Amino acid sequence: MMAVASCKEGKGGLDNGKYVRYTPEQVEALERFYHECPKPSSIRRQQLIRDCPILSNIEPKQIKVWFQNRRCREKQRKEASRLQAVNRKLTAMNKLLMEENDRLQKQVSQLVYENGCFRQQTLNTALPTTDTSCESVVTSGQHHLATQRPPRDASPAGLMSIAEETLTEFLSKATGTAVEWVQMPGMKPGPDSIGIIAISHGCPGVAARACSLVGLEPTRVAEILKDKPSWFRDCRSVDVINVLPTTNGGTIELLYMQLYAPTTLAPARDFWLLRYTSILDDGSLVVCERSLSNTQGGPSMPLVQPFSRAEMLPSGYLIRPCDGGGSIIHIVDHMDLEPWSVPEVLRPLYESSTVLAQKTTLAALRHLRQITHEVTNSNNTGWGRQPVALRALSQRLSRGFNEALNGFTDEGWSLMGNDGIDDVTILVNSTPNKMLGVNLAFANGFPSVNTSVMCAKASMLLQNVPPAMLTRFLREHRSEWADCNIDAYSAAVVQSIPCTLPGSRIGSFGGQVVLPLAHTVEHEEFLEVLKLENISHFQDSIVSRDLFLLQLCSGVDENAVGTCSELIFAPIDASFADESPLLPSGFRIIPIDIGADASSPNRTLDLASALEIGSTGNRLSGDCSGSSGNMRSVMTIAFQFAFENHLQESVTSMARQYVRSIISSVQRLALALSPSHLSSYAGLYPPSGSPEALTLARWICRSYRGHLSEELLKPSNESGESILKTLWHHSDAIMCCSLKMLPVFTFANQAGLDMLETTLVALQDITLEKIFDDNGKKTLCNEFPQILQQGFTCLQGGVCLSSMGRPVSYERAVAWKVSNEEDIAHCICFMFVNWSFM
Repeated sequence: MMAVASCKEGKGGLDNGKYVRYTPEQVEALERFYHECPKPSSIRRQQLIRDCPILSNIEPKQIKVWFQNRRCREKQRKEASRLQAVNRKLTAMNKLLMEENDRLQKQVSQLVYENGCFRQQTLNTALPTTDTSCESVVTSGQHHLATQRPPRDASPAGLMSIAEETLTEFLSKATGTAVEWVQMPGMKPGPDSIGIIAISHGCPGVAARACSLVGLEPTRVAEILKDKPSWFRDCRSVDVINVLPTTNGGTIELLYMQLYAPTTLAPARDFWLLRYTSILDDGSLVVCERSLSNTQGGPSMPLVQPFSRAEMLPSGYLIRPCDGGGSIIHIVDHMDLEPWSVPEVLRPLYESSTVLAQKTTLAALRHLRQITHEVTNSNNTGWGRQPVALRALSQRLSRGFNEALNGFTDEGWSLMGNDGIDDVTILVNSTPNKMLGVNLAFANGFPSVNTSVMCAKASMLLQNVPPAMLTRFLREHRSEWADCNIDAYSAAVVQSIPCTLPGSRIGSFGGQVVLPLAHTVEHEEFLEVLKLENISHFQDSIVSRDLFLLQLCSGVDENAVGTCSELIFAPIDASFADESPLLPSGFRIIPIDIGADASSPNRTLDLASALEIGSTGNRLSGDCSGSSGNMRSVMTIAFQFAFENHLQESVTSMARQYVRSIISSVQRLALALSPSHLSSYAGLYPPSGSPEALTLARWICRSYRGHLSEELLKPSNESGESILKTLWHHSDAIMCCSLKMLPVFTFANQAGLDMLETTLVALQDITLEKIFDDNGKKTLCNEFPQILQQGFTCLQGGVCLSSMGRPVSYERAVAWKVSNEEDIAHCICFMFVNWSFM
């Protein structure tokens, strides 16, 4: 039977005004080849005709049209599927917003009624009254949550009574008005948002609530969220002590949960909990939990050292099936973290609902989205790993860092004495096999039974530096703080090669290559492999060896409020086997002051808005310096070293000195990154001897006008401040490099910094040749003399590299010579038009 193909159906094309007919066998052959190569070249199409005799009567032009139509139909199918998914999401989001609107209307009505009662009570204060109806209404809001109830025993009936009360109170928070919720700063609901996020206002403890749509079935969602250690990285363990089935088909569980301490300055937390899982009459699945205490009755749990017992108020998950698949989920997290038990400087962390929302509530939603993405996209990613395997690596890095930071005795850690200065704490684990599950190799490359792991850790207070910016700098410029000899020693342990303690050689970094593995956009989390070329000098010989580090970087979104920034890494073998041991080390920076001022670190990079022009020159505006002075954060550093036991004393000295040197480097970098140093040459300004930013902006624009006979910027106010601001916010990447044998960058606008993935501080470490590939270097070498003689040149579109090694495409580029008032060449300026990451 013959088939008639039309352009509309995508099975053929027009040839001399007639439809082309294909047999089912021909269509099958074309479809089979299409799945192998959707866009074949002319040579491949001719080869296809030769290899498939049944296509011999088809013209190559007709084959080309068939593939065009087939690709068009595939594109339409994908677009239709995408629009259907967006429509389902918008429908579910609309339902959530309508429910939220109903809840807010109820809350407004309750507040209006309570206000009337207060007013009536005020009018009647002079008169004796026994009417307590208004008082009952006034105290029926948040205060009924803390109502004292008679103690109950640990019998099934007593536990069921506590469970039912927990369920009622949880639902009153999730969908009712028991807690006054306000929108979390920086989280706006919409079709592309992660959900509707709110934090508590004026209730005991800290609380956060989220409503979202996830693409998983309710039972699967409940299963994932119950496994807290898999997604809540602060959670060390959840032990199920007892399980009781209920008459309504639900379950009651008694749980003991431990949380890691985020810093060395505070104790870890633990919880004694009751968790109740049940199904409501409308088919919704509920998982709610609360702490068991003397107030509620029930079984008790003795205190465990060194943990500080915290309280979880009724919290949990309300999961409803969604039309068209997926689930609508309501999350409530409500805790009393006992802030009195930590130093005063850290108490804002334990009193902030925003921090709770970022660490717990949003972490749950992000994990659910990640699981959904893995289900729908199961292709291999970095180094042939499945997404689930990369997620497991991230969890291993985070967990290993937390274990070393906390140093629990049940994992084999013991505290060592200090050297008279208690700035660095040293812990030793003599049974690392228990912690790592594998043996480490030393000396001759064979596993050794006499090995241990040492952790050197410290915490420091940082003033006036955005955590996200500092973390990015530490990630991008490892050579500014790391010791390549110690990196080589750590890598030798996991690579099973002979190694000695650092100090017997002199080394340096020959280069750094970033091999990305995974990137979670919503959380700005990067999992990558660093390939470091370590150059070591042994007497008269030079040895070059590649070192590999598995690195996790998170919390680098400067707009996220209350987000912890982390840079955690561990040496790995080049084979990158799944069972390889990991000894994670790194940095954790936690913002302390959670507020509007502290949540706006972008001002640090905005030269134009941060400068105030006056008769005395450029200086910081009062607003910038005033707000940034309140920006405080705590940095915690933890580094692990494996060693043979007989070298413990030497390794202890080395580790202590190394961490102290890192602290010194971080303090220097924090000072340079501080907004208060914007106007100093040691900070974010161009290097010593160069003109101020306003003058340089004038030179750039005037030179461009003189060489190309057109304006670089749109006509505007000719004041220096306006020119600098317009140049800084220009959509194209504009950057200047020095006129030296090895040109280095000295200035870039915001687009330029984004393209190079760097900061103004680190910009001066980037050479011009570093951002071009081989073809770009050849073109630049040929054009550079023309720039100096003619004054400018135009480069065709191409590809360059960011400081992180990411390819960047640009439509075209212009380079021109920038001269000062005496017409003396000062620098070369480049402008990359319509650039984008590939």
